[in-house]
Amino acid sequence: MLRSPHGTFRLPHRRLASTRPTVLWLTGIPAAGKTTIARATQVELEELGYACVVLDGDELRRGLCQDLGFSDSDRLEHVRRTAEVARLFCLQGCIVLAALISPRSAHRALARKIIGSDAFVEVFVDTPLALAEARDPKGLYRQARGGALSHFTGVSAAYEAPLAPQVRLTTANMSSMCCVQSLLGCLSLRNAVM
Repeated sequence: MLRSPHGTFRLPHRRLASTRPTVLWLTGIPAAGKTTIARATQVELEELGYACVVLDGDELRRGLCQDLGFSDSDRLEHVRRTAEVARLFCLQGCIVLAALISPRSAHRALARKIIGSDAFVEVFVDTPLALAEARDPKGLYRQARGGALSHFTGVSAAYEAPLAPQVRLTTANMSSMCCVQSLLGCLSLRNAVM
């Protein structure tokens, strides 16, 4: 703690490199809770002093991937670019939380190949379609059902659920904090955090 004429404040934690840099690749249908869980996990990791970054699929589409649509080939390229960025952060000792739909098994296999099997952890945010559609924070399901959005995962485009994810978060019966604790437990078992 430091004291100044303006009050008391904390110095930020020194960001620690992970002992085993890891990419937690959160996949699931739209509104499954991927970004919410990733951001909450980031807060916990930063409180512990670890360097981490969230790569959110929607944010990447506004910048790095703004030239891409939602065809299968564009989705594959979106995953490829995200995986390359995740790999670079991982090489710098960061824990990466990549939160994007990545709807096909082949897309996630490509991400694993780019990042490396030793660092890649597939996390399935397993949310029933009815629950995700009831959440619908951006109104996208409503638009897709009305025909305003084409190639929308879960409605007019398929989602291939992981058959054997390393971590499965069943959000219908797990709170956000319970999901975070599961991810922290996974990182601890991998010796990515102490």
